[in-house]
Amino acid sequence: MSKVMTPRRKRLILLLLAGALLVAAGLFVKQAFRSNLVFFVTPGELATDGAARSKELLRVGGLVQPGSVHRAADGGLEVRFTLADATSAVPVVYRGVLPDLFVEGKGAIAQGKLDDSGTLIATEVLAKHDENYMPPKVQEALKGGQPMQKAAQ
Repeated sequence: MSKVMTPRRKRLILLLLAGALLVAAGLFVKQAFRSNLVFFVTPGELATDGAARSKELLRVGGLVQPGSVHRAADGGLEVRFTLADATSAVPVVYRGVLPDLFVEGKGAIAQGKLDDSGTLIATEVLAKHDENYMPPKVQEALKGGQPMQKAAQ
């Protein structure tokens, strides 16, 4: 029997090659998503499984504890503060300019990795604003019962 490529054999090889390419592409996409994945956790969740998450990029959300914000004595950009929830607290070290809305006693999210001592070394800090915020002109219009168009003028 000769080894001639029949049309059926050609289709089979083409289908197998296409399948292998699809599997390879899927693995590349999965790896790209996994490397860019950031988990959001609370300080309480970190207290229970912080050691397991020490190598992961995390976003820790909580309230900035009053009195915990300490800036570098030399006037540098390093800031230390504590994020807390109802059960636990996480110390955070951030080197950079904090957002304007960052205030003690208000919500914030810090993104970074945990070091061996359980301190979050943050690469980014986001301040949470009040979700009930409403622009002043809209508030005035609602209080006075005016249509929005008049308040915007």
